[in-house]
Amino acid sequence: KILTIKNFTTMKRTKLFFAALVCLFTANTVCNAHDLPIPPAQLPAAAKSFVQQNFPGRTIVYAEKDTEFMKTKYEVSLNDGTEIDFDSNGTFDKVDCHAAPVPASIVPAAIRQFVMSNCNGAAVIKIDKERYGYDVELSNGMELKFYPQGEFMGYDD
Repeated sequence: KILTIKNFTTMKRTKLFFAALVCLFTANTVCNAHDLPIPPAQLPAAAKSFVQQNFPGRTIVYAEKDTEFMKTKYEVSLNDGTEIDFDSNGTFDKVDCHAAPVPASIVPAAIRQFVMSNCNGAAVIKIDKERYGYDVELSNGMELKFYPQGEFMGYDD
């Protein structure tokens, strides 16, 4: 094929169109990714139920909806300082009670048993679900990793 001025101009327009489309999509994605404070009533029902069941007597003082590209998360702070992260369905992803123990009902039985048997009375103060299993922080400063079924994987550095 012979490249004519008309073909060259059409090619330039097409490239420019696609470049503009990519820029528009990227800008839209970046603009839509943000943290938005929300009333606790707007949390998923499962998240509200989780707080009521596992943290009786405590209230949600702050809730945030974190919208990222194609996924939504929720972050919650309770009146005692506990921080909880939920996925878009309201299933807990992380519970950080800082210095207080995480409620036993949240910690899988195998992890509770390992901590009781091997960690000299330390309490779980943070539990974080990861793709490979769980990250657990103890009151004595130790950080442990567990497989999804609760088997001990090792210590976190």
